[in-house]
Formats: sequence, structure tokens, C-alpha cells
Amino acid sequence: MLKEFTIFDKSLESLQNSKLLINTINAYSYNVSQKDALFKKALLHSDILIPDGVGVVWAAKLLFGQQLKKIAGADLFYYEMNRLEKIQGKCYFFGSSEDTLLKIKEKAKIEFPNVNIATYSPPYKPAFTREENEYMIHEINEFAPDVLFVGMTAPKQEKWAYTHFKELNVGHVCSIGAVFDFYAGKVERAPKWMIKLELEWFYRLFKEPKRMWRRYILGNPIFIVAILREKIFRNKI
Repeated sequence: MLKEFTIFDKSLESLQNSKLLINTINAYSYNVSQKDALFKKALLHSDILIPDGVGVVWAAKLLFGQQLKKIAGADLFYYEMNRLEKIQGKCYFFGSSEDTLLKIKEKAKIEFPNVNIATYSPPYKPAFTREENEYMIHEINEFAPDVLFVGMTAPKQEKWAYTHFKELNVGHVCSIGAVFDFYAGKVERAPKWMIKLELEWFYRLFKEPKRMWRRYILGNPIFIVAILREKIFRNKI
């Protein structure tokens, strides 16, 4: 049930600079969490769980009368990068392909010249070996970033960040997979007017129907039914 999750209801400016595990939740990730125990645990143990979807914002209002504001993964990314630019901080991009990471680094050097950036493209496989994890964690810790951006798509990225959080010598750990492709220019983000009208999900479905139809055409009704059931259950208590 959605009531199990503590969803962030403040502004990004209120985030502390201490070590934080930051994840996002939307209709898709909620649905996945109902079938994947480790993923659910990762979301439940987030220090900050950001409402990255109009469905979650709607559900929180319907169930709890809570007025949330959608914060996209891209919003979190730009907040962190602007913060690091001011303090001449360090960030580490962990995930995606070498080509994508190169494009990210080239663009970020222009837009955020004061940010020290490191990247690593992990092996493309369902799970890493112990030796691979040890090596990757060592590389990250050697750099000691203020922000670690993890981009391996959900639920893999959240589960990895949660499982290895205590081993990481970092500040904020942010799982924002899709943002890697957006920022690198590999995938076009919705126009601002569509984002404003809360239609970003429709734009992604339109642009990538083969990849996104299951998430939105099937997933959104499943999420709505789950929330309505929770509403009925709450009314009976």
C-alpha cells in the first residue's frame, strides 16, 4: 500500500548535505515494488523518496489529502549540479554506456565548469559479481563524490544503491536512470508545455511505444485500481 512509503513533501533546497539515499517513486516503480521485495525494501529505506509522477501526486491527495508537488528525476539532477557548481563539488556518473557518459561529461563541462566529474560504465548484465562490485565501489570511493548519480534503470539501480549504500564513501546517492539519456541527448525529453500540463508520460509513450506501452497502457490502470482499493480499505477502518 502507498501508506507504507514516506514520500518527500518539501523542496529540494531543504535537502541536507549529509550522506543520503535518494530515490524516486512513480506509478511504475510502485507497481514493481509490489512484486519485487528487495526493490520495495530499497524504496522503503530511502532517506528521501521523491514523487516523480503525477500518479503518485494524485494518489497521495486522494488517500491522505496530502498536497505533493511532482519532482522529476531531471529536477533533482539539475538541483544537484547547480549546488555542486556553487561549491566546486564532485559528482560521479555510474551507469549507462561509454558513449552516453562521454556525451554527459562533454555537456556538463560546458554547463557546469566548476564541477569535477568522473564516470564509470559497468558491465551490461543482470547482476554483478562480488569482484566487480568491489572494484566499482573502490573506484567510486577513491573519487569520493559529493553526489553519486546511479543510472542503470529501475529497479536495478535502486537495489544496487541500497545494497551497497553503507560501503560507499559519498554524499548523496541519486538513482536517476532516464536522466542519463535525457542529458546526453540520446532520448528527447517532453517539451516544457507538456511537462507543465503533466503529460510527460504521454510524450514518452508516443516517442517510445514499444518500450513504454507496458509501463503506461497496462501499468497505469493497475496502479489506479490498487490506489482505489486502498482508498476503500481506508474508508472501512
